[in-house]
Amino acid sequence: MDPVSLIRPNIRALKPYRSARDDHHSGILLDANENSLGPVLPHPDALHRYPDPHHTALRARVAAFRGCRPEQVFCGSGSDEAIDLLFRLFCEPGTDRVVVCPPTYGMYSVAANIHDVQVRTWPLTPDFQLDWSTFEAATAGATPKILFLCSPNNPTANDLRRADLERAVATFPGIVVVDEAYIDFSEQASFIRELDRHPNLVVTQTLSKAFGLAGIRLGFAFAHPSVIAHMMKVKAPYNLNRMTLELAEAAFGHTDTLARNVDLLKRERDRLMAAFAAFPAVRKVHVSHANYFLAIVDQAERVYRDLAAAGVVVRYRGNEPGCADGLRITVGSPEENDILLQRFAEVTA
Repeated sequence: MDPVSLIRPNIRALKPYRSARDDHHSGILLDANENSLGPVLPHPDALHRYPDPHHTALRARVAAFRGCRPEQVFCGSGSDEAIDLLFRLFCEPGTDRVVVCPPTYGMYSVAANIHDVQVRTWPLTPDFQLDWSTFEAATAGATPKILFLCSPNNPTANDLRRADLERAVATFPGIVVVDEAYIDFSEQASFIRELDRHPNLVVTQTLSKAFGLAGIRLGFAFAHPSVIAHMMKVKAPYNLNRMTLELAEAAFGHTDTLARNVDLLKRERDRLMAAFAAFPAVRKVHVSHANYFLAIVDQAERVYRDLAAAGVVVRYRGNEPGCADGLRITVGSPEENDILLQRFAEVTA
């Protein structure tokens, strides 16, 4: 498959905005109407200068860490920017459609609605896996442009079976997005290593979860170089600020801390899940491969409100398909988790 053939014709023909930093990024820079006297607040970095619009250094660091090539990497303001750009690249407003697999991350449908793209649903099975018996019904008619698959899935926390993911990428006639926001907590290998085999594959990741950098809003898309080139063409010229770029580059020099934190969170996750399974009010604790888990709780909505009133905030997910009475609980620090267990015991006594 040639993924460029799926891109909207007006995007393929688009002549992107060319910024001053596309042409020159060093020397006496008098070309971009910046304030040459510097920023109004003291800072060691050149905040009065625009950042690198190509994110060259960061893309090289990310590619080295994830085992791909820099031309296969897109850097955006959270993975949500990558998702938005995929709609802008591939989907004609008012004409095209995409497929999502509920229960799953809600931004896929929100982005579709923003871009006036129809959403078709391919519901997961009761154990939150892909249901091939309903695939043809979900994709019947005009060929959908994008299939969104989240693994580990949000809000259910489980990996989708790798064989099912491979089958989806190999058989779906459009772009397949595998959202790996929580992949560092999973034992399943990333699909980034499959990019050269599947030109229609896009993998999204983020620094918000395992790296603990939600506040800098940085996410990635990994894809065929031609797809990345078109994403770079459509994005805002300076979509990432200089401080975000510098913090992100520095983060890849602390992968030992990343490994320790992931290990601790996984051990705390297992401790919490075992403790929750023993509570009389908890009917089920679903398997988790992420830094959160889904628990099915008696009177879940009341418990959610009572926990919040007691100063412990979890996420009520009982309104999602297949998640009735579900609470999504993020793994905290050991001290936070102790308080959670104490408060949960109190509000369910």
